[in-house]
Amino acid sequence: MAGMNNFLALMLQLSVPLVLGALCGTIAERGGIILLGVEGMMLLGAFAGVAGSFFTGSAFLGIVVSVLAGAFAGWIYALFCLKWKAHQSVVGVGVNLFASGITAVLLKAIWHTEGMSDPVKAVANLTVLVLSDIPVVGAFFKNQSPYLYVMLIIVAVVWVLFYKTKFGLRYRAIGDQPHAVQTAGVPVNRYRYIAMMAAGAIAGLAGSYLSLPQNNLFVTDMTAGRGFMGLAANIFGGWQPVGSLLAGLVFAIAQATRFYLTDLSIPSQIVQMLPYIITLLILLFVGKRVKGPEALGKLVD
Repeated sequence: MAGMNNFLALMLQLSVPLVLGALCGTIAERGGIILLGVEGMMLLGAFAGVAGSFFTGSAFLGIVVSVLAGAFAGWIYALFCLKWKAHQSVVGVGVNLFASGITAVLLKAIWHTEGMSDPVKAVANLTVLVLSDIPVVGAFFKNQSPYLYVMLIIVAVVWVLFYKTKFGLRYRAIGDQPHAVQTAGVPVNRYRYIAMMAAGAIAGLAGSYLSLPQNNLFVTDMTAGRGFMGLAANIFGGWQPVGSLLAGLVFAIAQATRFYLTDLSIPSQIVQMLPYIITLLILLFVGKRVKGPEALGKLVD
């Protein structure tokens, strides 16, 4: 039972950046914007969180800085795609490359070192008394990051906005028929700017989770493909908030399993590849069956 609890606890910890990354793709692409820059936005958020905590001495302010940095990156992304009508996939690749380069440069400029920053104030984990002692379910309440509970709240908020509000109805319509929605008098690009900034803010939050609670320092390219796995989870989840949550948990199980295979006589390289292999297989067999927004990548004047 203890082994199962440990596995569930690890799976929940690993799910946070994957689910948040998937939500970024869900929010952006439901409105018709191809978001391949989640990896870069998360990396910027990871760096901004550590830098904010370093300069202010507060982990909470570090989180605020990471969210603001992510929102700004989302606004820039939307500016390139919507105003200057750049190719959205190319913009995404550009954001990823830019984030990798600029964070390495700023790391050298601030801490005068390469590879990793100095340790900073971190976000402590929480344990809910009594509830943490419940078999199996107790893993959800024992030594977990506050990010886990914030993640679930964000999923719920996005679901409500998408399916229970006029804003969500219009926004989902934009992802399928933007020209028809614009003809009805809805400011399509304004909705998309708002959504991209929200997606960027969530990406920044996801990045700060990697650098503040888990490591309390920044490591070069520390996102390690989690943004791309989040996008795969978004597709697997059918561009739905709850679907992204469930798909992120599936991918987190694959990542957690990797840690339990290290004692077997399997080359470590294969064990490390396991989550990414599963991601590719899911995209191969599931991606073709899932229908995305009809106007994905299409702009309006």
